[in-house]
Amino acid sequence: MIIGVGKHRYRWIDRWAVVPDTPSAQKNGRTHGVAVAESGNVLVFHQANPAVLVFDRDGRIRDAWGERFPGAHGMTLVREEEEFLWLTDQDTAEVVKTTLDGRVVQSLRKPEHEAYTDGKYSPTWVAVSETRFGGNGDIWVADGYGSNLLHRYDEKGRYLGSVSGVEGEAGAFNCPHGIMFDYRTGKPELTIADRGNKRLQVYDQDGKYRRTFQDGISCPCASTIVGSDLVVPELNAKLTVLSRENRFVCHLGDNEQTTGMKGWPDHPQKLLVPGKFNSPHSVAADAGGNLYVVEWIIGGRITKLEKLAA
Repeated sequence: MIIGVGKHRYRWIDRWAVVPDTPSAQKNGRTHGVAVAESGNVLVFHQANPAVLVFDRDGRIRDAWGERFPGAHGMTLVREEEEFLWLTDQDTAEVVKTTLDGRVVQSLRKPEHEAYTDGKYSPTWVAVSETRFGGNGDIWVADGYGSNLLHRYDEKGRYLGSVSGVEGEAGAFNCPHGIMFDYRTGKPELTIADRGNKRLQVYDQDGKYRRTFQDGISCPCASTIVGSDLVVPELNAKLTVLSRENRFVCHLGDNEQTTGMKGWPDHPQKLLVPGKFNSPHSVAADAGGNLYVVEWIIGGRITKLEKLAA
């Protein structure tokens, strides 16, 4: 099945990879995070045991690890002297940096912020201003399910400060869910999927507000750069593609009507049809521009969109 328009056309490969049929996956198994390593392996972070699944280029499982992440959520791949993953657990509030085979090399503590005197801390995502792209190495953590804050740390893990959204023109965050650094302008810019406010906000790497955009956006979970475009997985059953100027280009797999059906997102498998998304939570791209989409649904769902020539 082919979806998309113009240069944004893809072959939908249904169930490109499948979550192992374990008791914990049957009970939950929601696929929340995804990343593509330089090797071409695709890593998926899902709420089952073990939490990290490693698939090869053909969707065959090659490794699985991580028995400490019951609330597996955000997954961010960074490159230093080697590749690392930043993982967030929404239940245990862990924020850890690991090697690709699961060795923990750094942990970030909950910041000493007044919001946590009585408020909840439930981190959802990490973004790093990578030095290889001209960044300063700072690490940002989104507390999307807790107190609606973003926290800044230096590369050693020392807490530097926080932002809440009120610093800028757009106002306070409401579920700042997924975050990432965009380097398309030549300067690192922190892009925030401000999901509850149905928009994306942009800050510089020092925490200063830059702008807000929401053209074609309605329920953003995260974002990723694919060529010159920004691709946004939206929980209400679609991907949104934006141009370099962050203007709406098209939707992929739009199926928003499914979100109004009883039981969503946990529809029976017969309602998960090729060409239509259910609840995209994260997306990653490989070197060829192919997309890998994971969805928020019991048992998980992993789809590959194979890029077609324009």
